[in-house]
Amino acid sequence: MVLLQPDPFLSELTSMYERCQEKGSVWVTLKRSSLKSKAQKNKLESKGGGVEYRCLVRATDGKKTISTSVCFLLFLYF
Repeated sequence: MVLLQPDPFLSELTSMYERCQEKGSVWVTLKRSSLKSKAQKNKLESKGGGVEYRCLVRATDGKKTISTSVCFLLFLYF
């Protein structure tokens, strides 16, 4: 899986849709993620600090998988 910046991700997603336009499918999934391990999250919560959540966006056409991470606050603009 390739983790891309948001703009290259959108460009690659567009080309995936174009390749699969006549035959095939593209699956897009969204998941809330903190991108930290469980131990790091527990340590932050015990100190009273909040965990910053991000939105992990993944897309695949069955052959190639791409992903990006978008700040939760900027997700609506994405």
